[in-house]
Amino acid sequence: QVQLVESGGGLVQAGGSLRLSCAASGRTFRWYAMGWFRQAPGKEREFVAAIDYSSQNTYYADSVLGRFTISRDNAKNTVFLQMNTLKPEDMAVYYCAGGRFGRGSRLANEYGYWGQGTQVTVSS
Repeated sequence: QVQLVESGGGLVQAGGSLRLSCAASGRTFRWYAMGWFRQAPGKEREFVAAIDYSSQNTYYADSVLGRFTISRDNAKNTVFLQMNTLKPEDMAVYYCAGGRFGRGSRLANEYGYWGQGTQVTVSS
């Protein structure tokens, strides 16, 4: 199966940038759709971005469109989330997710594999 480990979270000032990474184990990573979700205290987990297995298609939540970029390196079994122009409302625990369906998805319940999460804190 696939195990996912996120890294790259931390404290940043509003307007700053962070790059999250998600390292995946398993030889079938290249066929998996990958997504990023986030959950702020007292709120439900929400979709942030997704990418299909080939990187040909990417999907973004309206709230991050134009500021965040999802990408993947199948040779390194890693997916990235570049986050620019961060806002206080971006503060949350960010989770990496993987799904054995190839295409991207905005739906959390379609992903079968999840990382442990990494905290992103944005100070105003």
